[in-house]
Amino acid sequence: MADAMAAAAAGESPPLQADYFFGRPWPDLNEGLSYTDTFRGADAETTAALINFYSENYKSSAPLPGWIHRIRNGQITVDGQVVTDPDMILRVGSKLVYHRLAWKEPFAPHLLQVLYEDDDMVALNKPSGLQVLPKGIFQQRTVLAQLQWKEWKMPPSSCSKRKNVQLHPVPVHRLGRGTSGLLLCAKTKLAKVQLASYFAEGAANAEKKRDGTEVGKERKISKFYRALVTGILEHNEDVVTQPIGLVHYPGVAEGLYVACSSGKPAMSKVCVLERLVHQNQTLVQVEIHSGRPHQIRIHLAYIGHPLVDDPLYGIGGQPKFHDLESTSTDISFAYDGGYERPLQPVPGDCGYHLHAHWLVLSHPTTNKMVKITAPLPHILQTREERCDPQIDT
Repeated sequence: MADAMAAAAAGESPPLQADYFFGRPWPDLNEGLSYTDTFRGADAETTAALINFYSENYKSSAPLPGWIHRIRNGQITVDGQVVTDPDMILRVGSKLVYHRLAWKEPFAPHLLQVLYEDDDMVALNKPSGLQVLPKGIFQQRTVLAQLQWKEWKMPPSSCSKRKNVQLHPVPVHRLGRGTSGLLLCAKTKLAKVQLASYFAEGAANAEKKRDGTEVGKERKISKFYRALVTGILEHNEDVVTQPIGLVHYPGVAEGLYVACSSGKPAMSKVCVLERLVHQNQTLVQVEIHSGRPHQIRIHLAYIGHPLVDDPLYGIGGQPKFHDLESTSTDISFAYDGGYERPLQPVPGDCGYHLHAHWLVLSHPTTNKMVKITAPLPHILQTREERCDPQIDT
């Protein structure tokens, strides 16, 4: 990738002058949500009662008493009619809609910085604490919502290109809620497909390298992160190839990603930038060759150096909270019928220091090499970078 970086540095495809901020303050309440289902019939062991449908199919959303609460609160309609009797018998083909009440989402920053913009893509500087896509308790306070609310200068919708046009840019990868820095978004469907393929190739190449297969194809994208970790790394460079997989974890319906021998291939290259001996911390650069969820947090913890102030991952790439068989919450539910927030840390909790610093990629339409850099938070700068404002941070 050295040639690619040299080409970018030589200015083959310089970024546009797009350094500005945008963002609309969040409404006090979001708009709530509606979830639609069609009743296909009950199996031999289940009756066709409304409460059975929801309590059996959506156990991760609410305990049994919580679903009873939602039904009696008038939040379920069957074929367009509000139903408050949990024992109502459903007919095959009935349309069911659960109306989740509007709620106040936790604090999240709303301003985003545009670092690069052209007719095909936008690069943003995402602040820590802002989720990229809707999930869980954050359904409105997301990067996607701000992209939808802003008026963008989109490519012309000529007849030949109309099928390629999108209403707004969309993210082509994710960053953890607590991770700040570079986020790529596509303005066109073609750019979205092309950029997504770059990330998919990275994951495939990580698997080939783990198997000892030579990867002759030049990478189309390289991503570099800055992180502050606990302890002093012994070696200046380290390549981590520990697979990452899912395990059961209370409060996370789909499971928690951890270091797991039976997981999917992942590869991270760690380079020491500065050893902060007095703080017993190390400033590192991490280049990821794949993009598994929470990969950098897990890999650095796996080699014995978790991110400073990471509330979730401890040494070994496992959760710090060990009592995974916590007491049942079937008796207790939140005001809307759902589960109370778990007491143990969850993946979206912030506090750690991880920043998507820079990347170099082959432009999705011109194939010219583009380098984009997101300014570093002060805590992630080396002493030299803090003293010399001319250094590209």
